[in-house]
Amino acid sequence: MNKIAVVGAGISGLSIANYLEKHQLDYHIYERRKKDDLTGHGFLLPKEGIEYLSQIVEPSVLFKQGNFLKKYIRYSHTGKVLAEKDLHDVFVISRSSLIDILARNIPAEKISYEETVTPCSIQKGKLKKQDGTYIDANLAIVSDGSKSRIRRVIFKGETMKSVRENEVVNIIRCRDVAARLEDNFMKYHHEDGGLSFGILKLSEDTVLWYSQFDNEKYRINEQCSAESLKNYMFEIFDNWDPMVSSIVKGSNYENVHLWRVYELEKLNPFYKDNIVFIGDAAHPLIPFTSQGVTSALKDSFTLTKYLTSEKNTSEAFRKYEAERKPEIEIHIRNGRTLLDQFLKPLDQQTENILPISYK
Repeated sequence: MNKIAVVGAGISGLSIANYLEKHQLDYHIYERRKKDDLTGHGFLLPKEGIEYLSQIVEPSVLFKQGNFLKKYIRYSHTGKVLAEKDLHDVFVISRSSLIDILARNIPAEKISYEETVTPCSIQKGKLKKQDGTYIDANLAIVSDGSKSRIRRVIFKGETMKSVRENEVVNIIRCRDVAARLEDNFMKYHHEDGGLSFGILKLSEDTVLWYSQFDNEKYRINEQCSAESLKNYMFEIFDNWDPMVSSIVKGSNYENVHLWRVYELEKLNPFYKDNIVFIGDAAHPLIPFTSQGVTSALKDSFTLTKYLTSEKNTSEAFRKYEAERKPEIEIHIRNGRTLLDQFLKPLDQQTENILPISYK
């Protein structure tokens, strides 16, 4: 196997790099952001995701950095319990912690930061750097996110559409709030639909929270300041259950993240020529699925499996797509169903909806 260029050092890029490292394949990662750019806050990992992640990182290290959730409790926005469900092997971890764990196994000389690469218009399947020089690689694994720049160049006819949802994600460090959660995943829903607030315990003193908005009812300017967003959150959640309003008002908004959600109208092929896509770059999944990390891990495992077993790169890519695409399409359908439920008034929603897509 010749040298592999990996584009992106997020969860997908570092996951595939760990699998390549494990199989002693030659690769180099190119990341356009700075090394300390850890935008984003946290992920849910169901049992399957933990199993794949445990193949490339030490489970004892992983489990020290996050928390297993015992129960999912669904509330009205005033605090009335609507449904409860036991959770089995569902793990929550911050993005920065997972990035740190995955990066530990990658030699520093195998990652170049602040390096933007683009497809070459002259040589198919080749990438080039900003200075115009070609990257010395025989194939490229692209993992540059849901708005992949490389994917848009290669598949010019794709349609990326806005999903009827925005998310605000933040972290609060407060031992008292963490203790009150008792390792439960708590999610509050407004009776009119289209507005929810989720709370997950990351550690004994740290809580991840996120709010989901119907962006037709609740319009948030993507360019608004953290201070403006804080004031907006204070206003929207002022009369919610005290657990919610106290978290909103007690949080530091310096690193709050506003996420505008997009999806592909129709999936592209997962590869073209010598370039193959994994994770959100191949198949953006809306957050209702809670399957982004697990899907990236399974993509990485599957692609590596065929790269090491097939002599022909095209055949490896073909088998990778054939194995992964059907499952991804299930998660896409499930995500759209969960989104549709979210937009409905509470009395029209299906009872006991679990915010995780299972195949």
